[in-house]
Amino acid sequence: MLEDRPLRILVAEDDAALSVMLSYNLEAAGHLVMPVDNGLDALREVTEWKPDLVLLDWMMPGLSGVDLCRRLRMATVTRYLPIIMLTARGEEQDSVHALDTGADDYLVKPCGMDVLHARVRAVMRRSAGRTATPAVAQAEDVLTFADITLDHAGRRVSRAGTPLALGPTEYRILLHLLRNPRRVFSRAEILAAAWDDRIHVEERTVDVHIRRLRLALNATGGADLIRTVRSSGYMLDDGKVA
Repeated sequence: MLEDRPLRILVAEDDAALSVMLSYNLEAAGHLVMPVDNGLDALREVTEWKPDLVLLDWMMPGLSGVDLCRRLRMATVTRYLPIIMLTARGEEQDSVHALDTGADDYLVKPCGMDVLHARVRAVMRRSAGRTATPAVAQAEDVLTFADITLDHAGRRVSRAGTPLALGPTEYRILLHLLRNPRRVFSRAEILAAAWDDRIHVEERTVDVHIRRLRLALNATGGADLIRTVRSSGYMLDDGKVA
């Protein structure tokens, strides 16, 4: 199982004391850690060392964590690399910004080490495709709705024949909606389907990922198939009678 093997974790943090503390605690938990103190070195180590997960400081010299996160999400080989953003900022909008750049989760510094370990485990479980809902049956390996096609076996999504780049959380949300088109799901139900239920995630986080999913699906110029149902939640709907 994923939790039973050591992870290769890249710690990109320019605060030397915090980097040492993070590295020590992660190594004490049995993981392999590569610390770097700037964005350019982090980019190089992602390519050369190939970590399983990146702890990425919001602001770093050379290349900021925000810019690096965006760059990693744009590259095919690192599109699904788990990323936890580290930030000293506590404002709600800054945490939303961290998620909008493509981070899978965020931690406000300073954070407790128990929280850090819990977030690492949760992000890795989500990355591996473990959700609170059962796995899709073999008969549902390819799901379609309107002009959207999701090949679950190959983890590929396309719209009108054009491949789409989705983050792991957006992929899980779309998978859930495709399995239940024209059905309204509350934010709590989407949380249960797309996030591990052993860690707290606020319901507003769903709105962030729905917005990212919409942007990806509508990038080809097609109609918006994700409908917001006021006071209820979201649904996948093409306006046709089922």
